[in-house]
Amino acid sequence: MNLLDGSALEHCLLCPRGCGVNRLEGARGVCGAGELVRIALVSKHLWEEPCLTGKNGAGTVFFSHCSLRCVFCQNAAISSEGQGIEVTPERLADIFLEQQQSGAATLDLVTPTHYAPQIAAALAAARKKGFCLPVVWNSSGYETVELVAALAEMVDVFLPDLKYYDAETAGRYSQAPDYFSAAAAAITAMAEQTGMPEVGAGGVLQRGVLVRHLILPGRRHESMRLLDWLWEQFGDRVWLSLMNQYTPLYRAAEFPEINRPLTTFEYQSVIEHALDIGITHCYVQEGKTASAKFVPAFDGRGVLPLKK
Repeated sequence: MNLLDGSALEHCLLCPRGCGVNRLEGARGVCGAGELVRIALVSKHLWEEPCLTGKNGAGTVFFSHCSLRCVFCQNAAISSEGQGIEVTPERLADIFLEQQQSGAATLDLVTPTHYAPQIAAALAAARKKGFCLPVVWNSSGYETVELVAALAEMVDVFLPDLKYYDAETAGRYSQAPDYFSAAAAAITAMAEQTGMPEVGAGGVLQRGVLVRHLILPGRRHESMRLLDWLWEQFGDRVWLSLMNQYTPLYRAAEFPEINRPLTTFEYQSVIEHALDIGITHCYVQEGKTASAKFVPAFDGRGVLPLKK
């Protein structure tokens, strides 16, 4: 099966859930997505890592729905509740071109996995009209090796999360006890596919893998095990971004152990561990980033064409 062909939606196996529903006939799988792409926000984002934003910001496209069920998701309005606007493939291609015309440094596709065939078609159409930005696949890390391989000619930069090491943690907070085994295999495939990170003009990443890890309250030792695995597996072939912005939103109050912000000690201890084991290419966050004010307003901006 060609995972980037529209027919792949007849028996959807795009993510590790492998639920096999026929999205072309109105069925919706675990992710909640249907046949048409649903988008919640199109914007220029200055809060991504500097190698993705350049001077003008990353051209983000926030896709609705998600194959994970993270109880602390800050984007729950779109990931779980499906807020957004459906667009045609033609409109999606135009959105990509508009991001380039706005001066964005990269095209940042946020939670794109369940729309891979539609995105592939839109990118092909946009490239025929001159689209040439680096394409960033900004995902949960919960991917299949088969989809990563299919994206080889389409994606320049992989930006996966690496959320959990322990199956118990992944099952409790994201209903995905197989998370680490799936994400580890996918990230390995991404690194083999892209090779060493390549940086272009203005320090913008042109190709490579940048792994994000959000440190959870009470889980700093699990974070350290993830760093050990990354360093042993890849060394400097994969860059890292350690995030301290955990905010107890959505259903976090139902889980008392994570219903609090991360402490400075927890975050700093993970940074120190990264330094101790030899990691050098690592972004860290400074100041207080754990606030709901950093959650974008998913108000549909940029999704529909401007009225003439």
